[in-house]
Amino acid sequence: MDFKDYYAVLGVEATATQEEVKRAYRKLARKYHPDVSKEPDAEARFKDVAEAYEALNDAEKRAAYDEIGKRHKQGEAFSPPPGWDSGFEFSGRGGAGGDGGYEHSDFFESLFGRQAGGARSRGAQGAHGPVTGQDHHAKVQIDLLDSYRGGQRSISMRVPHPDASGRMVMQERQLDVNIPKGIRDGQHLRLAGQGEPGHSGGPAGDLYLEIGIAPDAHFRVDGRDVYLDLPVAPWEAALGASVTVPTPDGNVQLTVPPNSSAGRKLRLKGKGLPSTPPGDLYAVLQLALPPADTQAAQAGYREMEKAFAGFQPRRTLET
Repeated sequence: MDFKDYYAVLGVEATATQEEVKRAYRKLARKYHPDVSKEPDAEARFKDVAEAYEALNDAEKRAAYDEIGKRHKQGEAFSPPPGWDSGFEFSGRGGAGGDGGYEHSDFFESLFGRQAGGARSRGAQGAHGPVTGQDHHAKVQIDLLDSYRGGQRSISMRVPHPDASGRMVMQERQLDVNIPKGIRDGQHLRLAGQGEPGHSGGPAGDLYLEIGIAPDAHFRVDGRDVYLDLPVAPWEAALGASVTVPTPDGNVQLTVPPNSSAGRKLRLKGKGLPSTPPGDLYAVLQLALPPADTQAAQAGYREMEKAFAGFQPRRTLET
């Protein structure tokens, strides 16, 4: 995805005050509002302006955005920096489907997460009655193995908090979280009472965690199913073989049928993410060619060339 310079979108400096941000937004919103604008790209520009304003008008989001956006420019290839999976924690309702009535970009959601379903805002405040604390939300990453096995994990959160001068700075807090076995990418966990403290005796709000499964060196996740690229030797693919396959739950034996080709998917039923029913694990065959780095290896390839003299590897490209 590309980095979005929200300050550039609104045409303000990074040092702009909140009032300057608000004035710039109002000016551009009037210019690009789809109901009145004659600009050909008015709707797209209006969405960009609204998203930029949502990020910069909220002091918490702005603090998080400023922290990771110091070394990036508009349009640069961007991926969340190392350590982003510790998560930014925000109050109120955030993410896609918020008050703006439009879908946020992938960039916005990579920083602030999607809206936690059911998150509530601060309860109505009576003259003297108790007030429920505001809900918080955050996006965090867990390892694939955490989803397979579940259990308690310690998660580090970065929480925007005003310092003595009122400027938002990041503070760390650790939470022990019970990860349900089989939780999938995009699902939410509700931590009761871990949001903003209540007022006048009211209960604390909740913290909603949007779960993301961190990229794994060997496995890819699609819903409940898990995929593994499995290297096999040419003779294993051609003649068939029994090979050892790693899974997040441990090694298993897999039969490679004779005459298998690269890209063939072999299913290990029930070896995907735990669920009811469980997902499957698919081993995607990849041909691994031995290097011809010795005289014996080169002689072996020459013998193979003779044995398969009629083989035409590029036959499918013929017209």
